[in-house]
Amino acid sequence: MSFRIGIDLMGGDKAPAEVIRGIRGYLDQTDSPASLHLIGDPALANPLLEEEKIAASTYAFHATTEIIGMHEHPTRALKEKPDSSLAKGFQLLATGQIDAFLSAGNTGAMLVGSLFSIQALEGVIRPTMGTIMPKLNGGTGLILDVGLNADCKPEHLNQFAVMGTVYARHILGIKEPRVGLLNVGEEEGKGNLLAQATYPLLRENTSIKFVGNIEGRDLMGDKADVMVCEGFTGNILLKMAESLYDMAKHTGIEHPFLDRFHFENYGGTPVLGVRKPVIVGHGISGSLAFTNMIRLAEQMLQTDILGNMAIELAPKS
Repeated sequence: MSFRIGIDLMGGDKAPAEVIRGIRGYLDQTDSPASLHLIGDPALANPLLEEEKIAASTYAFHATTEIIGMHEHPTRALKEKPDSSLAKGFQLLATGQIDAFLSAGNTGAMLVGSLFSIQALEGVIRPTMGTIMPKLNGGTGLILDVGLNADCKPEHLNQFAVMGTVYARHILGIKEPRVGLLNVGEEEGKGNLLAQATYPLLRENTSIKFVGNIEGRDLMGDKADVMVCEGFTGNILLKMAESLYDMAKHTGIEHPFLDRFHFENYGGTPVLGVRKPVIVGHGISGSLAFTNMIRLAEQMLQTDILGNMAIELAPKS
């Protein structure tokens, strides 16, 4: 089965050139590519597609005339610019013409589109976003939420733990992911009211392997594979992690572990808990990030990760 992946050619600071170079990179890495649906301005895209020698037989093109800027109001922009590449992408996703959608465009518009165009999986209280955390042992972990939900309730974090477990199992290849609750101490009863109320929910959740509280010093260690927190804390951690790579490059420090903090190696951030794969890229994404975003979308479809999440989140009889 050839999955249909929609790609916003106009989203991001370096679009459409780096998006199209990323498509070239993806095609160079596979003998059986997904069906690519390119969405954008043909006047800007066609010369670049020819330059990269991307054959017309490898994609379907959906022409648009509008672009949603990075700083536009998300909801208003989606309503007022129905012929933008972002709005068109979600329209194609909602009507079943594509199976997944990715963009490095306006993050707010991507999230609004995810929540209102394709909606959440049945039973999901709030979708979430997670990010990869490199581990010192060579493995990878997952932190969630990283900004979609700045304020949370215990039941939200409990669902994040389930969604993170499914993602770690099917995408990161961790057979039995361990879940840790990010806190200010290891002992039960530590932390603010949210952490204290979340702990017993995670402990009693039979869909996850809960290992207790973890602290900030454990993020790159081997204590937990899925690290759960509310989006305010998670976003601070995400931006701090990104700064490690920038700091290393600025100071001339060369080390393979620090190189693993380069966001382009992971492509983009998936929105977990919605009905179809949506991947949000960094606004400054280059070609490598777009290549990896396409590969991640393909992997999410191949593993039916959202279908597996729906099963795990269904009420237990």
